[in-house]
Amino acid sequence: MKKKVCYLLAIAMLATGCGKIPTLENGQEAVVTFENGDKISVDELYQEVKDTYALTSLMSLIDTYVLEKTFPDYIDTANEYVENYYKALEENYGGEEALLEALTQSGIASIDAYKKIIYINYMQSHAVEEYAKAQITDKDIEKYYKNDVVGDIEVSHILITPEVTDKMKDSEIKEAEKKAKETAESILKELKETKKADLATKFAELAKEASQDSATKEKGGALGKINKNTLSEDYNELVKAAYNLKDGEYSPKVITTELGYHIIYRTKSYDKASLEDSKKSILETLADNLMADDATVLVDALTHYRKELGMEIQDTELQTQYAYYIQNQIASLTESKNE
Repeated sequence: MKKKVCYLLAIAMLATGCGKIPTLENGQEAVVTFENGDKISVDELYQEVKDTYALTSLMSLIDTYVLEKTFPDYIDTANEYVENYYKALEENYGGEEALLEALTQSGIASIDAYKKIIYINYMQSHAVEEYAKAQITDKDIEKYYKNDVVGDIEVSHILITPEVTDKMKDSEIKEAEKKAKETAESILKELKETKKADLATKFAELAKEASQDSATKEKGGALGKINKNTLSEDYNELVKAAYNLKDGEYSPKVITTELGYHIIYRTKSYDKASLEDSKKSILETLADNLMADDATVLVDALTHYRKELGMEIQDTELQTQYAYYIQNQIASLTESKNE
């Protein structure tokens, strides 16, 4: 696909010798003069810029206009984000002078130019999110609520972490992992030998004695109320296992995550929230899923908002560049998604 797009672009570049080109006022006035009377005119400069990098600047101007017209209430939020982001970056570089030097080396001429880049990127991100949400139907929300929304549960865990360092050999790391898992399995064995009525107390005691999660061990390993997306991705396997348990049950096997080895105990369940109360979070989740799954949603969203305001590029050469710009974006995003 990429080769095809490049080939089509090459053909288009050969065919741009004629067409409609807007006349600039005073287009023949000199931008540069020479002592023999020769000059470089405004029109010549425009043509040179157009043939090189004009489309990039033009798209920035277009999207700034389109998105500010479409989302006027979001402008202040975007500007606030830009200032906060810039201040953090400036502090990280140790001052404006050092930051400007780094930006210049990256081909960005000024602080204001960089802020414009941050601003338009933030506005574009918001536009894509809103577009993605608009693609979600009530039926989509209802289906997700029925099949995927669950009530909160309360879970406790005991974490055993392998004692490894960066300097260890692979064999030493494997030995440390083996030792940690054996420790977790020995704790699991103690639970199996405990009467059901005493499980909650025994689990809390073992967590205080053995867990290496400093944030929860003194609370008997209690993670509190959790749901599918409450904890970080490191806990995905733990959460999945917890939802397969009933209240008062512990995990029959040691659970392995990026953090180490876990034994979990489910203590309490809650009814899931109503559909009405869940709609907002479901909409955000489904929109996030759409953006992650559909590589072209970025292009579709921005193209949609441009069309809504009746955007038309009057210069036929730039029209052609824009058409292939869109095709190349789609091809690039699709290729990245498939890698």
